[in-house]
Amino acid sequence: MQVFGIRKSADTRAALRFFAERRIKVHFVDLKEKAASVGELRRFAQQFGIAALIDRESRRFAELGLKSAILGEERWLEKLSLEPLLLRMPLVRHQQQLTIGGGAAQETWNAWYAAAKS
Repeated sequence: MQVFGIRKSADTRAALRFFAERRIKVHFVDLKEKAASVGELRRFAQQFGIAALIDRESRRFAELGLKSAILGEERWLEKLSLEPLLLRMPLVRHQQQLTIGGGAAQETWNAWYAAAKS
């Protein structure tokens, strides 16, 4: 299990707590310390689309004035790699399965946990 996020993110903390409560070993990647690679982000973008990765409600998105930005997918991936606060967090990877964000993703995590137990 690999979780990408920042410690200040409530959704990231909730994801880490979810896995810890179920004694699931997690490799946490703090995006403040080590940025996600463009290749890693591309994996999420291929499954969910680039728009799903972008947190348009984040303070950093407004600070950078990206509301009217028209960027191609590769440019967005580069920008997201350099500016992790633009990402919807957490990004969670379990083998080849992926989720973005908290909340609704918890159902998917429960399914992963149930499959691992059986």
